[in-house]
Amino acid sequence: MPRRAPRVKPGRSQNGLPSGNIRSMSNTFDPRGPRPTELTYNSYLMVPELLELQRPQSNPVHNDEMLFIIIHQAYELWFKLVLQELKNALECMKQKRVLRAQHFVKRTVEIFKVLVQQIHILETMTPQEFLGFRDKLMPASGFQSLQFREVEFLCGLKEERYLTFFKDRPEYLERLKARLAGEDLASVFLEMLHAMDYDVPQGAKALLLKGDEAAKGKVLDALRSIYEEPETELPLYLLAELLMDLDEGLMLWREHHVRVVERVIGFKHGTGGSSGVSYLKTTVDKKAFPWLWEVRTHLIPRP
Repeated sequence: MPRRAPRVKPGRSQNGLPSGNIRSMSNTFDPRGPRPTELTYNSYLMVPELLELQRPQSNPVHNDEMLFIIIHQAYELWFKLVLQELKNALECMKQKRVLRAQHFVKRTVEIFKVLVQQIHILETMTPQEFLGFRDKLMPASGFQSLQFREVEFLCGLKEERYLTFFKDRPEYLERLKARLAGEDLASVFLEMLHAMDYDVPQGAKALLLKGDEAAKGKVLDALRSIYEEPETELPLYLLAELLMDLDEGLMLWREHHVRVVERVIGFKHGTGGSSGVSYLKTTVDKKAFPWLWEVRTHLIPRP
């Protein structure tokens, strides 16, 4: 007996999908292409404009200058996203939304893993090749990356001396001054602990910077209680560990940056006038959350 054809519900195809979806899918792959007014991949991402932003200074254009420009432009795009995610994390901590704060810090940590790996692409450029266009970069310098300084300030690594590098750009200077005076992850994390009834003094970060030993003792005691019994306050423990991952990511990025710079230019001075590798080495051990590192020294074994 021949099989009966399956019944098809009104508005549905034989595979069970809404028939309207099939029509829309066929339109999506219309060989005639999108209409001029339709959103496309290229118009959404502004690809034509993006590809016009690489403007080498060497003439004739040195092949590796394009590599140099694209890597640093990619960094600035990632920094833009990092700033957005860290601001989200900060706002969540202010609201004591610990798990949601973790989400944004975790994303930032993953981005820094990409940043650390990305810098090694520069090692495919030989020292001699870099010298072919390096003099054209002066006096531009990585010191002038506003967004990287904002990332540091937002984490809590605030150094007023960096404002000097933006004195000729008033709009950048005001933006960085606002970040210098504003809230940061390090201070807000401690304020969150205070708001959650841990014996952490209000304004703890400012007290720590002043060397207040009593405040430091209370901060370390609060963190010990979280680290020695992580199951009791698991969200806080996980957030603290992610902040450690973030701090470590920043440190690893600096460390890898130093090694790549030394490999490419040795101990030449930086294009912006710094001492180059010698200066960069002094930044490697900067910590945004030093008390999270220190608490490990004070942990004791469980009974």
